[in-house]
Amino acid sequence: MSVFDLEAYLKERRQLVDLALERFLPSEDTPPPSVHRAMRYSVLAGGKRLRPILVIAGAELVGAKPGLVMPTACALEMIHTYSLIHDDLPAMDDDDYRRGRLTNHKVFGDAIAILAGDALLTLAFQLVAQNGALTGVDAKVTCDVVAEIAEAAGTLGMVGGQVVDIESEGKTITAEALEYIHINKTAALLRASLSVGARLGGADAAALDAVREAGQSLGLAFQIVDDILDVEGSLETLGKTAGSDERKQKVTYPALHASKPHAVRRGD
Repeated sequence: MSVFDLEAYLKERRQLVDLALERFLPSEDTPPPSVHRAMRYSVLAGGKRLRPILVIAGAELVGAKPGLVMPTACALEMIHTYSLIHDDLPAMDDDDYRRGRLTNHKVFGDAIAILAGDALLTLAFQLVAQNGALTGVDAKVTCDVVAEIAEAAGTLGMVGGQVVDIESEGKTITAEALEYIHINKTAALLRASLSVGARLGGADAAALDAVREAGQSLGLAFQIVDDILDVEGSLETLGKTAGSDERKQKVTYPALHASKPHAVRRGD
């Protein structure tokens, strides 16, 4: 029996995604050049490409090829990157480094960084719509994919989780509240990535339920690891400033489980 080489799989799919992102993003000299340079600066800065790879994996799970879902895969990476650009702004997490380089607003200024994030979110949905023109993708499926991604990225998903995360800084919260934050802030988009890939690939209802459950579990595990790395990692290993959660009195899994069983206050 052959052994699945996860490292090789991730590397190969990441290369496919990087090539596609380069192709889908407007060139730096496309007017207005300042915002297109800012978009490319953050998207092409590297990263794990986990969300687009999950889109591809979801499709491959039901026998579809990566090319069938590549525009949507890249759309998920653009939505993720837009959220990072906005998260790093002074009014949000106020971070200086992301993916090993200066954050977008440190290079292009707050205004262009905000607009670059807005543009990436908008371009993402354009790509999802264009994905519907590919052979074998039904129009109804495309509509369902748009709706699922929008919900995962909006106030019932990522944005909602970010709001509660910000409002919880420095406060005592329950384990249930912490789980709500991370199910929405992190897991929702990871769950949707795996699910829409499977949906575009032709998955039936049972398969979609299974991949959604797997995606949510993966999202929570990912956040736990990320929280631990923020405590134990460094700028060199993380690509961003370590220890930022504690400085900002953010609620995290290590803080919760190193404190009282059902409540935590960051900074105590």
